[in-house]
Amino acid sequence: MGTSKDIRDAVEAELEFDPLVDDADVHVVNINGDVALNGTVPSYPQYLEATAAAQRVAGVRNVHNHLQVVLPDEDYRDDAILTTVANNALALNVTVPDGVEATALDGNLTLTGAVQYGRQRKAAELAVAGLVGVRNVKDDIEISYDADPVDVTFLVQDALNRNALVDDDSDVSVDASGNTVTLRGHVRTWAERDAAVSAAWMAGGVMQVRDDLDITG
Repeated sequence: MGTSKDIRDAVEAELEFDPLVDDADVHVVNINGDVALNGTVPSYPQYLEATAAAQRVAGVRNVHNHLQVVLPDEDYRDDAILTTVANNALALNVTVPDGVEATALDGNLTLTGAVQYGRQRKAAELAVAGLVGVRNVKDDIEISYDADPVDVTFLVQDALNRNALVDDDSDVSVDASGNTVTLRGHVRTWAERDAAVSAAWMAGGVMQVRDDLDITG
């Protein structure tokens, strides 16, 4: 896609097209493919979906989500009630290990506890993201599994080689140091980038994924 205005217009059109986003108070700024989303949305799932919508647009290299969640009056929940509801949602989700807990403060949920896999931590986030009254989710869940960096590098690279979204001739490389995985190279789309990052999080013991991938568009 050509000019900055073309990309901005396309992001605005995608936000308007997406039925999961109320874009009435969302303002888009684009500088050379770096897109910033400013304004407000009425729910946390819409906050997340706005980022996903912008990432679908050709030419977008980075998305900086500065949206604020301003809940309608009927969606506000007392922190004690929201804490109880969030912990019930975690307990009822079979993909979230025991010991993960949520605490609410002014509608902002903080998740704590320990898991072995990054995907389990993501599952906990998803379990509470759609609850009424949530304004934001802060994930302080720890990864308790101590992995061998050599094994992690092999497992992630092998997963990338199997992934249908990542080209066979891709130059994406994996480097594990301690519990941190760094991805480098070039990908064509956000979908390909997400596939690579998701593969890295699947390996046991990964506590951080550094995304140094360049999106070529």
